[in-house]
Amino acid sequence: MKSIAALLLLLAILSCKQTSRSQQINPYHYTPVKRIVVKHGAIATANPLASEIGAMILKKGGNAVDAAIAAQLALAVVYPAAGNIGGGGFMVIHLKNGKNTAIDFREEAPGKATRDMYLDKKGNADPQLSRNGDLSVGVPGTVAGIFLAHKEYGKLPMKELIQPAIDLAERGYAITATEARWLNENQQDFKKYNTIMPVFVKESDWHAGDTLLQKDLAHTLELIRDSGQAGFYEGETAQKIVSEMQRGNGMITLQDLKNYQAKERTPAVFDYKGYTIETMPLPSSGGVVLQQMLGMLSNYPVDQYGFESVKSVQLMTEIERRAYADRAQYLGDPDFVKVPVKELVSESYLKQRMTNYNPDYATPSDSISAGVIPPESEETTHLSVVDDSGNAVAVTYTLNNLYGSQVVVGHAGFFLNDEMDDFSAKPGAPNMFGLLGTEANAIAPGKRMLSSMTPTIVLKNDKPYLVIGSPGGATIITSVFQTIVNILDFNINVSDAVNKPKFHEQWKPDVVYVEKGFPDSVKQAMERMGYSFKERGSIGRTEVIKMTPDSIVAVADDRGDDSAAGY
Repeated sequence: MKSIAALLLLLAILSCKQTSRSQQINPYHYTPVKRIVVKHGAIATANPLASEIGAMILKKGGNAVDAAIAAQLALAVVYPAAGNIGGGGFMVIHLKNGKNTAIDFREEAPGKATRDMYLDKKGNADPQLSRNGDLSVGVPGTVAGIFLAHKEYGKLPMKELIQPAIDLAERGYAITATEARWLNENQQDFKKYNTIMPVFVKESDWHAGDTLLQKDLAHTLELIRDSGQAGFYEGETAQKIVSEMQRGNGMITLQDLKNYQAKERTPAVFDYKGYTIETMPLPSSGGVVLQQMLGMLSNYPVDQYGFESVKSVQLMTEIERRAYADRAQYLGDPDFVKVPVKELVSESYLKQRMTNYNPDYATPSDSISAGVIPPESEETTHLSVVDDSGNAVAVTYTLNNLYGSQVVVGHAGFFLNDEMDDFSAKPGAPNMFGLLGTEANAIAPGKRMLSSMTPTIVLKNDKPYLVIGSPGGATIITSVFQTIVNILDFNINVSDAVNKPKFHEQWKPDVVYVEKGFPDSVKQAMERMGYSFKERGSIGRTEVIKMTPDSIVAVADDRGDDSAAGY
């Protein structure tokens, strides 16, 4: 009788677990939620399943760091174009006790990397080498970053945070129309750059609703669950990465993987019109450039100019131009090069940068160089999270290009990044986003390449007010900049701040990029001033959470499958 009772109890427990799981998430039927208003906690990510998993962790008592980790791992499964364990990124954290901190898990150059490794026989940069295939891969940092964040600031056991991703990889999920289109568009590259064909290669076209099963990835995630960080950087998975490198003429070694360490850094924290901005320091250029742009803007009454007015757009364009010129000249990995950050963000320097600004005319980029420092005296994904206790987390992480290097580690199931392209292959040679660089961002073994990722938290009276970030390569910083200004200066609602057409100027090339729907009247007025415009596809996909005294508003960008969830 006891054995029968025990069996019935076991069956009841298993049944409850299965019912609970099926109630929590349905990987075959889901739709994006673009805006929610909740009381306790919220998350916005690039995929509805990842957002649901993050919200589930919050409801279970996990904090914002736990939810961010679970969502990152889920995105590695359901958003293979950018979500990853084969790339890297940055996490900015504000804790309920008032502490601000940042986790740097940016990729590193392999130990065998050399300064001129992407130059051809004539000394010219060969972009194909730095953007596709195994040679373009930097040592991945995502898994190390997750474990460092969890060790220092997590609450729930890691096994609870990773299991939802394992389940999705093992049992499958229905892909979105966007993912189907991307997979179809990249089939030839998958076949070209992989020696072992991954599950993403299909003889017929992918369609929305097709089930994607990733058994190899599930096994890789299980190794991480059972062995921790060593389950990725050592043992079976590490050997698979190195074997992949050997088949594809890549450089990463077992020692490179074992040596990799995520780093906790002091975030960039500064004031903007009474708000405290907390964002990512170097090797992200985002924090420095954002501080420069907001610092230059603070000297003008932009709130009086109005949203999408000629005067405000022209001013912000000129500010972006000057900040990106400085980015190209001065910024790099501070562990390898001396970067004059203090001088670049000083009030006197930023005022000096705008002395040749003319509100009636365009300043040609050829006439703008980096400022003179006095002597010493598009594929990425972002998620934003807040919890019921006052913790806030902003995470931006990436493979760089869509599907990164196009290489999937044989029998391990995950894409590898092509982040080596974010170095300056040659001073003055643009990367895939058109960004220029100098010796400060030259390749060196163990060095972290410069990034534009800008995960940001805005504090009001020392409490989280906005959590914000975006993918988009070179456009990340301007997307975050404009969204902050839209909310803080122009006082427009969060949905409009996120979804209204954006503009982007990055010094070189000398053109203002705009999205479809950007006001023609503004373009025409600025063209008469000497500006050149070019319409392009989406600029960023911004995820914003705004805290008010009574509620939490989470908005996911309309530009993709992005979705908000909470309770």
